[in-house]
Amino acid sequence: MFVTPAFAQDAGAMGAFTSFMPLILIFAIMYFLLIRPQQKKLKEHKAMVEALRRGDQVLTQGGIVGKVVKVADDGVIEVEIAEGVKVKVLKHTIAQVMSKTEPAAA
Repeated sequence: MFVTPAFAQDAGAMGAFTSFMPLILIFAIMYFLLIRPQQKKLKEHKAMVEALRRGDQVLTQGGIVGKVVKVADDGVIEVEIAEGVKVKVLKHTIAQVMSKTEPAAA
């Protein structure tokens, strides 16, 4: 009925490893299903924002569609949303580039 000392001492180092195995598996699953895809998406968004240039048609996170008029170095771009109506938008709030302009021939 009671566990004898011989059985209790048998667990050893292998028992400690097997008790942490579910925790290790949960972390691995979380990494491959949540963390890694999010990092990849963040890297793609950063590359998209860095490639913005004048003439691109963009969609902001607020749902505003406009044409990039000016790209500044301080993280702000100027977007024309209607003829003669320009707004300043932070670069990282651009959700999607709807159409790219062709680079000028050198």
